[in-house]
Amino acid sequence: MVNKNHNLNIIFKFGIIYGSIMRIGLTTTVPVEPIFAGNHIPTDLNNIFITSENPEYYVEKAEVDGFPYNSCSWIKGLYSVALNKGFDAVIGVVRGDCSNTESLLDFLSFKGIKVIPFSFPYDKSRKKLEDEIKRFIELLESNEDSMKNTIDIVDKARRLAWIIDELTLKDLVSGLENHYYLVNTSDFFGDISVYIKKAENFIKEANNRNKIEYNLRIGYIGVPPIFTDIYNFLEKNGVHVVFNEVQRQFSMPFPEKDWIDKYLEYTYPYTVQDRLRDIKNEIGKRKIEGIIHYVQSFCHRQIIDYIIKDSIDIPVLTIEGNRPGVLDERTKIRIESFIDMLL
Repeated sequence: MVNKNHNLNIIFKFGIIYGSIMRIGLTTTVPVEPIFAGNHIPTDLNNIFITSENPEYYVEKAEVDGFPYNSCSWIKGLYSVALNKGFDAVIGVVRGDCSNTESLLDFLSFKGIKVIPFSFPYDKSRKKLEDEIKRFIELLESNEDSMKNTIDIVDKARRLAWIIDELTLKDLVSGLENHYYLVNTSDFFGDISVYIKKAENFIKEANNRNKIEYNLRIGYIGVPPIFTDIYNFLEKNGVHVVFNEVQRQFSMPFPEKDWIDKYLEYTYPYTVQDRLRDIKNEIGKRKIEGIIHYVQSFCHRQIIDYIIKDSIDIPVLTIEGNRPGVLDERTKIRIESFIDMLL
């Protein structure tokens, strides 16, 4: 005999709401085409967390609910935002992002939030990724016609992000502006038409600017910073950030690839060697003189910092962030010393 309650629990757990539009939280970049094609609204929880008036509140809320103090503040922020902002479901990348995401999804499910896991294949198998995306499409009820139309619209939005990135190389767009438009390609503000209009207007404005004056060209690699003022601090010290590694990868900057292959070329979910090939290529292309490698406290990705430093031929400064907020004085001094060394 089939246990109907058990079947309902499975449906509830994996976020299937047939015939309904869902407001879906994302723990990181995932294939957004099936989400938009299913008429759902994606929202990157990271962006809501870090741009809120008081991101520390979300960290403390998670700790009150049982998250350890010595765990990633990003994960704690994602948890609290998902719980407090009324999302219908949360999609979490359980292979290819944070090692804590699976536990985060368990906690959210325990709290009554519908969760949808997604995995990038470790071996970069197209067949495995196609199978995962097919499952994703079925869960989100995206039909073939809506997928074709959505793929074209998403591609248009990404091309605008690539133009903004190119304008950064031409010294017309700041590192902070570059970060803003690239990092938001994870969800396109939940409305691609809004992103397209905003990006088009920005490109017109940027093309009519005078070039940025600076003393040093720097690349930023690693996950987006939990520090809220790092780009402004660098700019005040005469630094032009011309490369935001992971943010740029969110925009899938591979125009020659089809939409599924883009998610195989996307370096962040795969090995450090994939990332290093991209970083080294951009160092030469962008004439980068030094690298700031940001690592998050209690993150497993800290382990590969040695590999990165040993593999890159220009100076690398590693900085670590824990809780959201402005740069601490020690980190400011270290960055200023790094800049002085490069000048």
